[in-house]
Amino acid sequence: MNSTRYTAVAIGLHWLMALLLVGLFSVGLYMHDLPLSPWKLKVFSWHKWAGVTAFLLVLARMVWRATHRPPPLPAAMPAWQRLAAHAGHAVLYLLMVAIPLSGWLMSSAKGFQTVYFGVLPIPDLLAKNKELGDLLLEVHEALNWTLAAVVAGHALAALQHHFFEHDDVLTRMLPRHARKETP
Repeated sequence: MNSTRYTAVAIGLHWLMALLLVGLFSVGLYMHDLPLSPWKLKVFSWHKWAGVTAFLLVLARMVWRATHRPPPLPAAMPAWQRLAAHAGHAVLYLLMVAIPLSGWLMSSAKGFQTVYFGVLPIPDLLAKNKELGDLLLEVHEALNWTLAAVVAGHALAALQHHFFEHDDVLTRMLPRHARKETP
């Protein structure tokens, strides 16, 4: 394997998580103001199932990353950009763990147990408490908007490296068929 590329597993998990997080964020925006109905309860269940899946996938990503060193950043990258890249990745991982946990805590406090795919009950972490549930909803929303901003910065940085720095920061995370092969 070329040491300047991420592994196929890392690439697959990255793009799967990207799609899942965009979907979760979009569904979260959609369902936020839906009137109480069977449809709203179904959408909330789908959102929670996807959130549990995202949580499990981020744990898998963290295990993979801990056991498979990512490729080095370009040698010409300034120290402040290296620091920003490492800090940005740390914040992304922190948010990808904190957001599903805040959703789980919120659901518990609001008295709505998550039953994964309608089959596996996930234990509540808190007793029912409306005020705490409302506070956790605000926390969950704030964390999601923060993630959206950090993801936007992450994507813009990758595009900046690709189009202005002309390095491999973006292409090393693209699937092989999506990038131009070099000898």
